[in-house]
Amino acid sequence: MHVIAFLVSTTLMYSAPLTFTALGGVVSENGGVVNIGMEGLMFFGAFVAAAGAYYTGNPYIGFMMAGIAGGLLSMLHGLACITFKANNIISGISLNFIGPGLTLFLSRLLFEGSTYTPPLGASKMPSPLSGFFPAGSFFDILLGTQYTTTFLAYLMVPVIWFLIYRTRLGLRIRSVGEYPRAADTVGIKVFRVQYFAVAAGGVLAGLGGASISIAISSVFNPTLISGQGFIALAAIVFGKWKPHGALGACLIFGSATALGIVMGWPQIQAVLPIPSQFLAMLPFIASMIILASFVGKSIAPTSVGVPYEKD
Repeated sequence: MHVIAFLVSTTLMYSAPLTFTALGGVVSENGGVVNIGMEGLMFFGAFVAAAGAYYTGNPYIGFMMAGIAGGLLSMLHGLACITFKANNIISGISLNFIGPGLTLFLSRLLFEGSTYTPPLGASKMPSPLSGFFPAGSFFDILLGTQYTTTFLAYLMVPVIWFLIYRTRLGLRIRSVGEYPRAADTVGIKVFRVQYFAVAAGGVLAGLGGASISIAISSVFNPTLISGQGFIALAAIVFGKWKPHGALGACLIFGSATALGIVMGWPQIQAVLPIPSQFLAMLPFIASMIILASFVGKSIAPTSVGVPYEKD
């Protein structure tokens, strides 16, 4: 039972950063703007969160700073794609270079030439249910080890769902992503709605990066993200551009990571020796299989990735 609790707990923990980032992509793409720069946004958010938590001594301040940083960096993508009608894919790729490049520059500037932040120690994101259950019990392993960011990530799923499907703003976001000219005709400010969607997506991606650096790893280093942003993009497609669908995909990818960790235990390796490199590949193999299986069955918003030309 404890192995099951560990598997589920690890799945929830490693799915949380993907969930934040995938939700950001869902909002952005429902608004008609493709953002494949999630990797760069997560990278930048992870650094800002770790640096902010280190200097302020407060992980919640670092977490909020990461969201703001991700939103601001994402606005560059919005400026290129919405105002200057740039190709969404090319602009997104540029974010994947700008994010790490800006991060490493700032890291060397703030931490005496180092590309690592110091370990956060007491400034790490806390586990709110630690000590709430009997030590070593099933629920202590399952929930007592979860960080605040994990609970916030899953809380954001119904919040984003409600925003998109039950509010006037959400209706405008979806209408702009489907038929921007029709939305413009009835008086909706298409560019304003798209900028909001892009900024919101950047905020959530920044929070995704933060939930790795100030919670799971308790430090920032240049290999921290390592493709998580691209896995989140796969989750968007598999989830059919819906918040709850993206969550399901993120849980699948998180379970692949958890399975890789368990398969790497010495007692299992003694019976079934599997190279650690293969175990590290499991989330990416899962994303490739899912994309190959479901991408043809997923229908994106009609006008996503097509710059809107106002008459």
